[in-house]
Amino acid sequence: MDETDRTRQVVQRYVTSAEARDWDALGGLLHEDVLYEMPQTRERIRGRAGLLRFNVEYPGDWHLLTRRIVADGRTAAAWIDARVGEERMDACVWFELDEDGLISRITDYWPEPYEPPAGREHLVERFGGSSARTEGTVSGSSRRSKP
Repeated sequence: MDETDRTRQVVQRYVTSAEARDWDALGGLLHEDVLYEMPQTRERIRGRAGLLRFNVEYPGDWHLLTRRIVADGRTAAAWIDARVGEERMDACVWFELDEDGLISRITDYWPEPYEPPAGREHLVERFGGSSARTEGTVSGSSRRSKP
């Protein structure tokens, strides 16, 4: 297995472990000094213990589904379908792994949907909401995950 494949697998296990609330497995993927950032809210968490606590105590009945993972070497980006109750959100999560294959940095983007500006209707095709989306897959098999 090359470095890119290993990175892809670590990211998928991160999402799967979070979705399963398997905190020991999740913690085993994280470097002790992992840095987790959410640019939209300007929040930062430093360290494995803090990130695990954040996930354990996160409010609501959240669930994750991996839609796509793209990896190159020790970096990866994941498109995550996140749900809290009936509310669905898309997240784009960037991962960096250290030389030992542990996650050392996570940058979590939570873009809000919005209506496009007027005047470009003739240039684009609008597509539907959640009903137009396909089931998430990674390498052809369904995956569930957490942000």
